[in-house]
Amino acid sequence: MARDTVDSTPIGSLSELAATLQEGSKSPDQFRIGTEHEKFGFFTADLTPIPYNGSRGVKTVLEGMEGLLGWERIEDAGNIIGLADPVGGGAISIEPGGQFELSGGPLDNLHQTCRETNAHLAQVRQIAQPLGIGFLGLGMAPTWKRSDMPRMPKSRYDIMTNYMPKVGTRGLDMMYRTSTVQVNLDFENEADMAKKMRVGLALQPIATAIFANSPFVEGKPNGLLSNRAETWLDTDNDRVSSLPFAFDDGFGFEAYVEWALDVPMYFVKREGDYHDVTGTTFRAFMNGALEGVIPDAAPTMGDWNNHLSTLFPDVRLKRYIEMRGADAGPWRRICALPAFWVGLLYDAEILDQAWQLVRDWSAEERDVLRTAVPKTALKTVFRNHTVLDIAREAAALSSEGLKRRARLNDAGIDERTHLEPVEEILATGLTPAEQMLRKYDGEWNRDISHVFRDYAY
Repeated sequence: MARDTVDSTPIGSLSELAATLQEGSKSPDQFRIGTEHEKFGFFTADLTPIPYNGSRGVKTVLEGMEGLLGWERIEDAGNIIGLADPVGGGAISIEPGGQFELSGGPLDNLHQTCRETNAHLAQVRQIAQPLGIGFLGLGMAPTWKRSDMPRMPKSRYDIMTNYMPKVGTRGLDMMYRTSTVQVNLDFENEADMAKKMRVGLALQPIATAIFANSPFVEGKPNGLLSNRAETWLDTDNDRVSSLPFAFDDGFGFEAYVEWALDVPMYFVKREGDYHDVTGTTFRAFMNGALEGVIPDAAPTMGDWNNHLSTLFPDVRLKRYIEMRGADAGPWRRICALPAFWVGLLYDAEILDQAWQLVRDWSAEERDVLRTAVPKTALKTVFRNHTVLDIAREAAALSSEGLKRRARLNDAGIDERTHLEPVEEILATGLTPAEQMLRKYDGEWNRDISHVFRDYAY
């Protein structure tokens, strides 16, 4: 999240909150793809994380990108914390531990998404390499302890850092030591949103398994294939959810709003100042709980939109839908993650088939998948088959969906080319994490430093 929302429009009723979500509805010809990906910065000389300050820190990289791109500077208390593209709608931001993130602009097709990704990585290298800085695409920092991680000067992160230990055991690890790639997708109307949310929620563990890429912690195997996904299981259960109510009859915008209203807030922003309101739900805020506690205590649409950005379900609803289940990875898999979901969700017939694949899964079965895949990934047993079987079926549907979209690049190749990394994983039956572990036990001779050379951008 590069920039918190500023919108002083007062909230008149709960129905207005649902209406703000519904405003995201688009005709299918206007559907767009927004891809976000994070990466860890490190010094190539000693493989330590880069700090914010200093002549070779995150701040210097951001300022270098500002000069290179001419994007608008985003500041917090006088510190540069990101950049916004005033033309294309993308942004660069920093996560709590210095993870460097591109929030891509809304693009028409996956070819554009991949070009955007490649251009960004080339631009980052142009600034970072002369500083002796590299970037690593993994779901979890492979060698660094939590105490090794730098802290970025963002006010919302200070509030979250103080709050996380009160509501879970892994929240600080999530903030400071994980990285992800996600895709943001559109919906046509409430019914389309509900179906996409349900398919996304049910298949999110399948995506987690396919892209599992965090088998190391503090320099050695951690017994998991996606430590990032395991971390989310005990971060903050008030706001981290598989949203079982999304499968209830009649699920729509109002049901999501009702859930969000009862999630405790992190902050309220007034005149550039962040006020810690942890423990107060948005519903209580609307009922006057912060009168006399913060300035201008009447809730605004900006407050609501900021609150929505601090909710962490497996699939998040705003004016678009965010798929949040994958570990970060090398550049080809950055493009593959949106390809997987676009193929499944952007063709109405394929979306219907994907829904048929998962519609009879019970809430208990979905939770079993969610809790099992961080450890066993594609080998997780489900009913009388495995997650690998489900993943292959889902990938075949996705491939057909991409074929039906018929978006061609200059060479006449359709978007299925971007799904190839997924198909390669499923052909071998080995997750990226398992492939990495084989290297660790083999050619790396258990020297974890190889991960920085083999998996850096």
